[in-house]
Amino acid sequence: MLIHPWDASLDATEWQEWLTTTDRFGVLAVNNVDPSQAPVLIPTHFTVAGDELLVHLARPNPVWRHLEAAAEVRLAVIGDYAYIPTYWRAKAGGPDEDGVPTSYYASVQFVCRPTIVDDPEGKAGILNAQLADFQPEGRHAEVAVDEPPYGRMLSGIRGVRLTIVGIDAKFKYDDRNPADHRERVSDDLERRGRALDAGAAAQQRRRLAAIGEWDEFRQRP
Repeated sequence: MLIHPWDASLDATEWQEWLTTTDRFGVLAVNNVDPSQAPVLIPTHFTVAGDELLVHLARPNPVWRHLEAAAEVRLAVIGDYAYIPTYWRAKAGGPDEDGVPTSYYASVQFVCRPTIVDDPEGKAGILNAQLADFQPEGRHAEVAVDEPPYGRMLSGIRGVRLTIVGIDAKFKYDDRNPADHRERVSDDLERRGRALDAGAAAQQRRRLAAIGEWDEFRQRP
């Protein structure tokens, strides 16, 4: 993922806090064991647990032989995205049709070493951690080996612990452009109100408040 200096996460806290506002749903990318074939991409929820990501997948999933051979994999999350049309980005005083369109988005990508978990206790631990993450209100039975209702289902899944070895985080919201341009585009996004426009506008306003004018921000010690 290309990350310009003005798109980079300000610090680890920024991407960590952003991730807590998402559903922690991403795409797990695994190299194909046949290099002439496309990589294997698996959409999945995941839970962040310290320096690991926790995942479980169905045993019939075709990813397993590829995952077993992989030294590293990548899990990518994207959100708060929006298409920015030409006429929102025209230069001051120039014709609207001369503007250059772009995409706004936030993305975090994790490079990880995978460990497959097949023992029932290990799988139960992953599922309980994910339930605590995604269903903090409770209202579910504990996942326990040989105990209903989930114990008998454990044989149908495999767990994956993804040890994080690298993180790329990007917030692409025109931060290199003047503040008045970014304010105007945020207004346009809120007026348009389509799909994830509100989220994109919120991210742009948050970054503007943190950074201000890019040249000034870049020169700070």
